[in-house]
Amino acid sequence: MNLHSIRAIYMFEMARTGRTLMQSIASPVISTALYFVVFGAAIGSHMVSINGVSYGAFIIPGLIIMSLMTQSTANASFGIYMPKFSGTIYEVLSAPISSVEIVGGYVGAAATKSVILGLLILATARVFISFEIAHPWWMIAFLVLIAVTFSLFGFIIGIWADGFEKLQLIPLMIVTPLSFLGGSFYSINMLPPFWQKIALFNPVVYLISGFRWSFYGVSDVSVLISAGMALAFLALCMAALWWIFKTGYRLKG
Repeated sequence: MNLHSIRAIYMFEMARTGRTLMQSIASPVISTALYFVVFGAAIGSHMVSINGVSYGAFIIPGLIIMSLMTQSTANASFGIYMPKFSGTIYEVLSAPISSVEIVGGYVGAAATKSVILGLLILATARVFISFEIAHPWWMIAFLVLIAVTFSLFGFIIGIWADGFEKLQLIPLMIVTPLSFLGGSFYSINMLPPFWQKIALFNPVVYLISGFRWSFYGVSDVSVLISAGMALAFLALCMAALWWIFKTGYRLKG
């Protein structure tokens, strides 16, 4: 494996983030901070606790995962789509770089940016709300796993999209609704029994539940099931990418 090529792509993408700090880092952090102010400090102070956790603290894991999902998908899809759109992808394709190395560079950079963003949001939440992390290593594991998984997912979207409309279609129509309905702001145990069963078909429920467990030791579903679902989604994305490159798909505009 050519580690120099992976590093070159990775550093190029990270440098692009440095040039767009307001858009790629500051904007998501500020937007999420507004949720903490409105739902956590203002509304949360008038709501009862959920599973023994204050409402303001309860929504922190959900908001982090929601931001992590959207930003990972956006970073990875935009990162590979723009070279296709501008034509600079041919410089990458003409180099002695394998598909695995291309994926490693772009997805690694997108996941790194998302993990940094998640940690910044976590630090921002501390300013508004008091909370403790019961299982910090599990929290880091879920953070990295979800960032890598949705970066792979975003990379697939970037390959598939042939226009900016398609680039935004799946994140806006699928990822965002699933994150809002996945228990970011509530526990699915608060739903009527019928809707609890329906909610279990939403894969985001397992991601948020497992991540919330790493904070407070409470969850809507077993943490092992949550981890298994996260790994299954990662394996599905990897299998989809393998099939795309196996069938001879080329990264071209």
